[in-house]
Amino acid sequence: MLSQAIFTTSEIEEILSSATQIKAMLAFESALAKAEYREGIIPSAAAAVIQAVCVSAQFDADNLEKQTLLTGNPAIPFVKHLIQKVKECDTEAAKYVHFGGTSQDVLDTSMMVQLKAALTHILQDINNLERKLAELALLHKDSLMIGRTLLQQARPITFGYKVATWLDAISRSKKRVEQVKKENLTLQFGGAVGTLSTLGKAALRVKAVMANELDLNDSPITWHGQRDRFAEIVSHLGILNGNLGKIAKDIILLMQTEVAEVFEGAAEGKGGSSAMPHKRNPVSSVFMSAIAARTPALVATFLSAMVQEHERAAGNWHAEWQVMTDLMKLTAANLNHANDLIGHLEIDTNRMLHNLELTQGLIFAEDITAALSPKMGKAAAHGFVEQACKAALKEKQHLKTYLLEKTDILAQVTEGVLNTLFEAKNSIGASTNFVDNVLKNVNT
Repeated sequence: MLSQAIFTTSEIEEILSSATQIKAMLAFESALAKAEYREGIIPSAAAAVIQAVCVSAQFDADNLEKQTLLTGNPAIPFVKHLIQKVKECDTEAAKYVHFGGTSQDVLDTSMMVQLKAALTHILQDINNLERKLAELALLHKDSLMIGRTLLQQARPITFGYKVATWLDAISRSKKRVEQVKKENLTLQFGGAVGTLSTLGKAALRVKAVMANELDLNDSPITWHGQRDRFAEIVSHLGILNGNLGKIAKDIILLMQTEVAEVFEGAAEGKGGSSAMPHKRNPVSSVFMSAIAARTPALVATFLSAMVQEHERAAGNWHAEWQVMTDLMKLTAANLNHANDLIGHLEIDTNRMLHNLELTQGLIFAEDITAALSPKMGKAAAHGFVEQACKAALKEKQHLKTYLLEKTDILAQVTEGVLNTLFEAKNSIGASTNFVDNVLKNVNT
């Protein structure tokens, strides 16, 4: 499809390609042969031949894919072809290919190997995004703008505060991804029903050697039917994409003509319309929003597939494969768009100041209520200010002007205090402190 480039990157395509999967499957078989030789299960000569073939062998990915339709999973034709290639070198060695292993061992472990590379790539992009957001939050720590609730003007914040909320979420997602990369990338090796019965007393030692050889975690027990490791990775990627989608949604809204406070970076041919020459449409943020809309269903599919039958699943295991690769590709694409978006963002601080005046002072109503409460009481102050806001709005007057001309507010607070209450910089609460807090906790 012509739109495919929106939802993937060349780097993640390479990591998750059929060729890379085959390479990971060969790494599994090589590690298995090496471990079994070290534990005295197969002859050293056989292990050497198998390992050499695993390094040099060429496989036809298209042919394996076609045979998968007949065999049920790609490991079966893969092992068959590997045996044949080893047999061409040494008939005796071919007897020991894949000894004690099963299809799911090969496919789960090769997926873990690919995920290790994919998550490393994703974490690099998260680090880049975290750094860009940190720089943006610091730059605009004091840039005044209106905060909005239910899409309505609420009260002042700073743009740095808004960016810091994005940054804080991305930093939390980074920690989650780092955690699952450290804890969940685990060897799968159990044989037919998970008990490694073919390998006898050496089984656990073989398993440990393989884990070390492939640089994966070992596990206390086979996990053919327990899919929580993959599910946790998937879930945290879903959260990451949701956090990225939140950034995109905010920027789409800030780019609206009536708001016009933030814009995607201008580039030749970017953001145009096929019908309207004047348009400057969001692009990267739209892509991010689209990806964020796609990922929850993938996560849900994976979680549904966790309920598997006995020691080996009949279908739900198969359901995982494409879901995992699709989610990894979407996540990589989302981060790529996000880095481009934040790296070239254009901020109109003058427009932000202009928009602060649109309500003619109504956004300071809560501050006025707080100032009046010590003398009038909270309920009475709230009622007084609420009525003043309605009247000022009806008479199309600035709230401060209405209060000074139509009420006896100066009996409660001085005009100097009132003027202070209508200054946006005095109404941002702990905005800048929160920015500092987030920046302090970010490790870029």
